[in-house]
Amino acid sequence: MKKILLNKKRLITWPGFINSLTISRIFLGLPIIYALKSAHNDIFILLMLIVGLTDYFDGYFARKYNHQSVFGAKLDPLADKIVMIGPMIWLAQESIVPLWAIWLILSRELLITSWRAGKASGGPASMQGKYKTTLQFTSLIMLLWPNKWGTFYIVNIIKEIGYFLFWIAFFLTISSAIKYIFNQKVNHQN
Repeated sequence: MKKILLNKKRLITWPGFINSLTISRIFLGLPIIYALKSAHNDIFILLMLIVGLTDYFDGYFARKYNHQSVFGAKLDPLADKIVMIGPMIWLAQESIVPLWAIWLILSRELLITSWRAGKASGGPASMQGKYKTTLQFTSLIMLLWPNKWGTFYIVNIIKEIGYFLFWIAFFLTISSAIKYIFNQKVNHQN
């Protein structure tokens, strides 16, 4: 009987905690853009690392404690997009990557995220989608690495690796979009 009473007195539940981690990423979107606009790439990286950790831990806890929810499945990819759209546009504005590549990535993200949101289950992410998001995240950090965080040579290598990872992420982004569209077409015909 005491155990039941203790459970009812909890202010924070696992599902609530997990969803709050996801929601916290949405609120970090604006400070991330402000950090870039203010040329504080060090703060940008700190915020992106917090984003990455909250993304990892909300998925980890949801799987570990079996608290996957449709709400979380729909909100998680949306939170990722909200956080990544600003820095991606920033890359194009600074002519670090071509605008057409960012346009294709963002088009894919909006198309697939809206398709997944329309699914009753939230449309769980594929492994390819998870790799794509991880590579996008990593390339953003490396491409916007602060110049004061190393010698010119080291910083240049980090940014070159980031540029290479960006194009791998781009390929995964486009190929996963084709895969989603093809699967939708097949499912719709059946």
